[in-house]
Parts: sequence; C-alpha cells; structure tokens
Amino acid sequence: MTVNKLILGDNLEVLKTMDSDSIDLIYLDPPFFSNRDYEVIWGDEGEIRSFQDRWAGGIDHYIGWLKERVEQMYRVLKPTGSIFLHCDWHADAYIRVDILDKIFGQHKLINQIAWCYTSAANTKHRLPQKHDTIFWYAKGNTYTANIDDIRIPYNTKTEANYKEGLKGSGTLYDGKIKSDEGILNEKGKVPEDWWTDIAIAARYPKGSPNNIGYPTQKPMALLERIIKCASNEGDTILDPFMGGGTTIAVADKLNRHWVGIDQSVQAVKVTELRLNQQTDLFTNIYANSYTLQLYKYDYDTLRYQNAFEFESWIVGQFGGTSNAKQRNDFGLDGKMPDNTPIQVKRSENIGRNVIDNFFAAVQRSDKKLFDKNIREAKPVGYVIAFSFGRGAVEEVARLKNKENITIKLVTVDEIIPIAKKPAIHIEINELSRNEDGTREIEFIATGQSKAGIEFYSWDFNYQIDRGFKPSVIIDKEGKQKRLLKAGSYPVAVKVVDNDGLESIEEIKLKVNGTIEFQ
Repeated sequence: MTVNKLILGDNLEVLKTMDSDSIDLIYLDPPFFSNRDYEVIWGDEGEIRSFQDRWAGGIDHYIGWLKERVEQMYRVLKPTGSIFLHCDWHADAYIRVDILDKIFGQHKLINQIAWCYTSAANTKHRLPQKHDTIFWYAKGNTYTANIDDIRIPYNTKTEANYKEGLKGSGTLYDGKIKSDEGILNEKGKVPEDWWTDIAIAARYPKGSPNNIGYPTQKPMALLERIIKCASNEGDTILDPFMGGGTTIAVADKLNRHWVGIDQSVQAVKVTELRLNQQTDLFTNIYANSYTLQLYKYDYDTLRYQNAFEFESWIVGQFGGTSNAKQRNDFGLDGKMPDNTPIQVKRSENIGRNVIDNFFAAVQRSDKKLFDKNIREAKPVGYVIAFSFGRGAVEEVARLKNKENITIKLVTVDEIIPIAKKPAIHIEINELSRNEDGTREIEFIATGQSKAGIEFYSWDFNYQIDRGFKPSVIIDKEGKQKRLLKAGSYPVAVKVVDNDGLESIEEIKLKVNGTIEFQ
C-alpha cells in the first residue's frame, strides 16, 4: 500500500478487496453500543443505511457485526502490525472477550488504555462515567513500540528534580534518574495506561482542527500519541471508521501513508477538506498523491482529463489491459484477457467512421483471433465511448445481421456510474456599515444537484496556486457573515452533493465606497 486513499463504502466490503499483510497500524473508533440516536452523526443516506439495523439484535447482533470486520482487519494487518480499538463501557468487555481475544489471542493484548477526560455530567445514582477504553493488540510477537517518542514533558517540579539528579543528588539508574514518578530521561515521562492529559474535542475552540463540529471527534493529540507509538514514518495507517478524519489528518502530518474508509459521503469529503486545509500539496510527498474513491464519478472530470490517462483507466475498469506502448498498435487502446481488442474514444456521439476504422484495425492486429471470435459468435472487439451516434449504431447492427460479425459498443456509464457535478451560485449582501469603517457582509451559496446537497465549505483567503484551504469546513446552510474592512478579498465556496461530487465558485470581492465582486 503506497498510495493514500479515501474510500466511500461499507468497510467490510472494502476490506475484503484489500491485500493481506499490507497495513502497519489500524485505529478504529466504531459506533459505540449505546442504543442512542446520536450515533447517526452526519445524517446522510450512506450512514443511515449503515446504522438502521445496528441495534436490532441487541449486544449479540452488535458484536457479530463488529467481529466480521475485525476479522478482515486482522487479515490485512502485517505480522508486525498493531490494532487500537476504541470503545466505551457499553460493550468493552464483550469486545475484548468475544472479538479481540478470539481473533488475536489473549496473549497478544499489549495494553488496555483508559483515556480519562472531564465533561458535563448529570448523574444522581452513580459516578459519572468519564473514560473510554482503547485496546492495543499486536498481531505477532514482534511489533512497533516507540515508547520514547511519546514521553510526556516534565512539569516544573519534575524537571527540577531531574536536574538535581544530574548533579549527583538523585538516584542514578542505568544512566537515568529514578524518582517517585518512575524512570525519567530528558524526553520526559513514559505515559501509563491511563491518560489524563488529553482533553476531549469539545474543550477546544469551535472551528479549530480539534473541533470541526463532528460530535464524536477525537482530539489530534490522542491519535498523535497512538500513531507515533505504534508506527514509523512511511508506514501505512488504516482507519476503517473514518468519521471526522482525525486519524488521516494526523497520519499525514506525521509522514505516514494512510487509508480511510467511511460509509458517509460527508465524512469522506470533510476528511479531504481537512487534508487540503493543513497540507502544502506541493511539498508534502505523502499528500502529493492520493485517490478519492466515490460511488459515482464526475462526468466533466472524466470527459476532459488527459486522454491517455482516461484510456488506460477505463480499460482497466472494464476488465482489460491497456496498451502502454501506444505505438504499432493499429490505433487500439487495450485488450481483454482473451486478447480481444478494445478501442476507447473520450468523446460523445461517436460516428460510423470510428467503427469502420476499428473494424479494419482488429483484422490487421490479429486475423486468427478475429476469425476465431466470428466462429464462436463472440465479439471481435469492443468500442468504449461516452455515447454513440446513429451511424455507428446502424453499422454495428448491419455487421451483426448481414455478416454475423459482432462489435460491442459500450458506454462509459455501463462500466462506472457517472453523475453531473452540482451547480453553485453565490449571492452577496451588505447588512450594515459600522462607525469604524467595517462592513458586515453576508455570503449566501446555493447549490443544485439531482442527488441533493450535503454541505458547503468556505475559503475566505482563496489562492488558486495553493488550492482550496477552507476557513469553514462544514456549513449545512450555505450562509456566512464577515466583518470586512476596506480592501480586496478573494473568496471561494465549495458545494458537495450526496454523490460526493463537488463544484467550486470563486469571487473577488472589493470593499470600498461600494461593494463590488466578480
């Protein structure tokens, strides 16, 4: 696994397609067994489908649902890899005994970590339950454990004791100092298996990377500790319940490769936006190349991309092998497993001339195969295009009826699902003028898509050379207000629909005596 991937889909089905022994570290934060409606976070169709029967059979149903996914995670994990499974008190005992111990083995439990935190609580008959459990299991006997990389810096008192020890007043132990807080060194203290120094996301300012508005978001410091501890630079991290994208964002910052999977369109697109927000795509080799795998593909992107790249890709999607040489190939672009030729045309309304040229080319390229396919009533070749004109269709029908020769016409949307990206319109209103010269400006974005609109994102300092880096990641209504002084403001808004397709609109706003934009 060398390419970073964001994948929209059921993680069980996606995991089944992944190579065995390909992942170095898995972190998963599956929906907790709480029987509460807040487990549907984004509210889009994919997530609701995933959750609608989650609790139908009680704890046994939930454990069965999760177990078959962890079995696949065990398969894709390298022999030296680790898994960190994040859960709470509702099902932690069941998850350990019925899933992790059975799949990994009891002796492969490295730590049962308690992540302790504080938040509002209203309990009258019991103590507030303010910790989550994170199980750390290794797949093999050898695993990555960079304990020194996650030491906690000393507080003032501990640091003073350490410095005194260096002068000879402390007790030396293997070149380090032994104090009441354990064995210390210059990097700090090794955290125990209970973590009280990492606050929940709600404690961070709204809109910050640690609090993007995703209700069950985990703080970046938590994932940074796990990833630093159990992986190395260049390793591949998998998060099969991607959610708000924190694992992916942190893995990318720490120079790891990554794979993120989620059933929710919004989760995948929000994660993509977080990557754009934090990453210089021109210098970070890990973020320089990643793939986004959705249910549907944008027509315009496919139709107008590099012709050779499209030909190679669509031939592979069709089940064939592309012609990499592009020379002495009679104009053919690939072949099926039985060597039957494939021609690709990255255009609409293909005419009869294409069929005539293709018919001649398949005979010249391999006359024996051509004759064999006719005898066996198989297609002598395939032509792939976005659409075919009347002349092409009529000629293919004539060859079939008059000469018993089959040329198969295949439209791109028969191979992969295609949709049109959403349209977007921006409206700007001046709401007020203040004594200090600032203006309150309202920005209204309206998106249109047959699939329906998921959300909007805004970049209030848009620069085309650095890409879209959102100031506001999630805006469900498409409305923002800003206090602006006199000056020029490049603003861009992105709309995402229920298929995961997007459009971006840029405006150049000038605030002076009047409000002007283009």
